[in-house]
Amino acid sequence: MERRCVTIVGGGLAGSEAAWQCAVRGVPVRLFEMRPARRTAVHRTGDLAELVCSNSFKSVELRSAHGLLKEELRRLGSLVLACAEACRLPAGAALAVDRELFAATVTERLAAHPLIEIVREEVTEIPRHGPVILATGPLCSDALASAIARFTGERNLAFFDAISPIVEADSIDTRIAFRASRYGKGEGADYLNCPMDRAEYEAFHDALVSAELAEVHDFDRTLLFEGCLPVEELARRGRDTLRFGPLKPVGLVDPRTGRRPWAVVQLRQDDLAATHFSLVGFQTRLRQAEQKRVFRMIPGLERAVFVKYGMIHRNTFVNAPRILRPTFQARAREDLFFAGQISGVEGYTESTASGLLAGIGAAALLEGLEPPVLPETTALGALQRYVSQARAEDYQPANIAFGLLPPLERPVRGRRERKLALAERALAALDEFRARCKLVHVERPAADVPADPGTPAGGSGGRA
Repeated sequence: MERRCVTIVGGGLAGSEAAWQCAVRGVPVRLFEMRPARRTAVHRTGDLAELVCSNSFKSVELRSAHGLLKEELRRLGSLVLACAEACRLPAGAALAVDRELFAATVTERLAAHPLIEIVREEVTEIPRHGPVILATGPLCSDALASAIARFTGERNLAFFDAISPIVEADSIDTRIAFRASRYGKGEGADYLNCPMDRAEYEAFHDALVSAELAEVHDFDRTLLFEGCLPVEELARRGRDTLRFGPLKPVGLVDPRTGRRPWAVVQLRQDDLAATHFSLVGFQTRLRQAEQKRVFRMIPGLERAVFVKYGMIHRNTFVNAPRILRPTFQARAREDLFFAGQISGVEGYTESTASGLLAGIGAAALLEGLEPPVLPETTALGALQRYVSQARAEDYQPANIAFGLLPPLERPVRGRRERKLALAERALAALDEFRARCKLVHVERPAADVPADPGTPAGGSGGRA
């Protein structure tokens, strides 16, 4: 008996995870990725799951919402999380990866699976025959973005996002920059820290807010995502905004003075060989010459060599509460799923989670089953609820946060204790749901592979 396959457009984190979840359930997949035939402004390779912004998946601590979401993904057999953990770099309590090794590992795992066909073409229209998962990522091509706009009826799908610069490790003055993690987390010395006294910070702040910006087409008519604002935008909100944000000095002591600095710029290892470091929280839209001038004012970076400058780029997402069900299915077409940042989630782990849910859902649909809606007390279920039930009038993509979960039935005193109780409740609910719904991660034999379902409407492949 012939079986249909799932068509996935976009080979980023969400598309890669979705492909894996389908394949391990015995469902054949055609994964379309337009790179390297068609490049983007920020990608460097043709590998799947290439990270273009930070190399960090954020916290792994169970008392954090990001740590909880990772544990839920782990229990559901996430490929992306497994590859990230295999390519991990020192980063305190965060899961940071060697981005090139990570992307190569994901690509190798997917290419080796007998039920996954990777097609290097651009998709310009939404494929007519489902199930289809659109995981085109934040840099959806113009043609496909137009097709999505026609389908959703949304006129404005875009906002702008920014990425941080990366410098050569040898160009950092380690007589000034010291190794440490806040409160000694992780290995205790996972970051390089550039300390500032008050005069240095205020001079840096003044230079930052007056620096010249790069021109971005249509920038003023679009939105910047609040969770990833350029550092200069944050600086304009107040003289101390950076000191209480990405430059907060808490949990750090400058070994030269024995005291906590006025502000600290942290640098995170960006590759396994520790030859490159990225400036944490320094996504920017400054002109490149201005980045060199202003960021070299940071103590320890006076002679910094920039491997990659920060930049601003377009992100694309749908107004999820109007468009999506909790299962990430389109309300207007049940065999069409959205996953990744285009679905209205923000962040690497969240994009992976949406891909996992869409992949499981698409596989279930082909089995004649309803795609699962997880308990709202889990991090995964909370994301499902947010994308389908948030306020549509001022909708923005969301990171996972404990605030998305329902409050505890019995209040728990203490912030840390309350977060741990929320995490324990979530994992218990997930385990019960997995057992009841047989939501397990089991490799099935590569049998009943279908005939070629044909080229998607409009020809060609996508970008994640």
